This record gives sequence, C-alpha cells and structure tokens, in this order.
Amino acid sequence: MKTLLMGALTALTLAAAPANKSGVRTVEISVTSKGFEPANVTVKAGHTVRLVITRKTDRTCAKEIILDDLGINQPLPLDTPVTLEFTPSESGTLRYACAMDHIGGIVTIQ
Repeated sequence: MKTLLMGALTALTLAAAPANKSGVRTVEISVTSKGFEPANVTVKAGHTVRLVITRKTDRTCAKEIILDDLGINQPLPLDTPVTLEFTPSESGTLRYACAMDHIGGIVTIQ
C-alpha cells in the first residue's frame, strides 16, 4: 500500500480551503458522535487530495486519525480543522481510523 501513495504528503493544521483550479480536491470530514462523516470518499489518482478533518464532539474515541499506509498519526483537537494532504499515484483504497480502530473510513482512489 505504501507504493500506492507516492508523492507529496503534508500534515498541517490549517483552515479548510475550497478546491482550486490546479486540481486539488478538498474533502471536509467531520468527526461526530456517529464517526467520520462522510466515512467514504472517492478521489482520482494523480491529483492532490486535501482532507480537512474537524472533530466536533468529545463523545468519540476518534481524537486522532491514523493512516497506517502513510505513517500518519495526527491528533484531532476539538473544533480545530486539521489538514492532511497527499497525492495518490494509482488506484486502490486507503483506510483511516481512530487510534482504537473502532471508527474509520475509506478513501477510494480511481
């Protein structure tokens, strides 16, 4: 899976930004008492993806996001957008989850 996501990868705390003309796809994900919403997103290989995750509740175990295939373990402070940016090089799936692996989602790369 590590070869699946070659390219730029940055984990920063930033405000959400709309998709831009250069092809960056911004996906806003909220962490609620129901989990990651939306839990499943689809993106295109070769295009930069910007996930903006905002934890909106303390009533969740998803107080961080783990993307094992990218080596990411990023805290999700309450009400603070956290941005993860990467460029997938080929189709496949990328799973993300909370640290306890109880709540998660999938990025499908086409």
